[in-house]
Amino acid sequence: MRLTAIPASLLLLLFVSCGESTKKSNDKVEQKITKTDTLSQIEQDTTEVAEVEKDTFRLTEENAIDFFFNYTKDLKKNKVKITTTMGSFTVELYDDVPYHKANFIYLARKKYFDSTQFHRIVKNFIIQGGNSDDRRTARKRSNIGRYLLPPDAKKGYKHHRGTISMPSSERDNPHKLASPYEFFIVVTDPGSYHLDGSYTPFGKVISGMDVVDKINQVPVGDGDWPLKNIYILKAEVL
Repeated sequence: MRLTAIPASLLLLLFVSCGESTKKSNDKVEQKITKTDTLSQIEQDTTEVAEVEKDTFRLTEENAIDFFFNYTKDLKKNKVKITTTMGSFTVELYDDVPYHKANFIYLARKKYFDSTQFHRIVKNFIIQGGNSDDRRTARKRSNIGRYLLPPDAKKGYKHHRGTISMPSSERDNPHKLASPYEFFIVVTDPGSYHLDGSYTPFGKVISGMDVVDKINQVPVGDGDWPLKNIYILKAEVL
């Protein structure tokens, strides 16, 4: 079924912080996957970076759904290898979560994830990536566009260990729209099922879960940001 775009006036953002503290249980995380940018924050950041050419195609709240609807028609690939400063792992994306799959592959092909970081680590819960505190990331977001994705959490997928999912929030976000630029991977064994229905699982780790676990165990500081930066060096569509 084709989804229609949701009016821009309803697109309020979110989100992303899986867990308030490493000292609190996962049960108390509830639906607070927050750290990141609101649309206004992204806009503020991008005013400080170099301007892009006016004729450059950008995704927007109005055109993103139609773009990914068409993009997914001829999309044959469904795996992405993520190489980090701590090793590599590969995720397989679900075919019946088309917008999230297409978005992740599109961003990988645009090299958005390259040089971003795993910026939030919640012990024995999740690792979260796709953001950075440098201007290159803000510039990439400006060039690609500002948009959100519709939720697709009713396909029956659960947040098992190794699941890759997309953060969103119910707070001031009645349509549960998702940030296109970030993702988190569940490390809880056997899973973090209290997230089911609120976030959209769109794939799973099929190799290199030991690397995911290793990243999850690094020392962190305030806001669960790793004390030593963990970079995504390359995201490669297989």
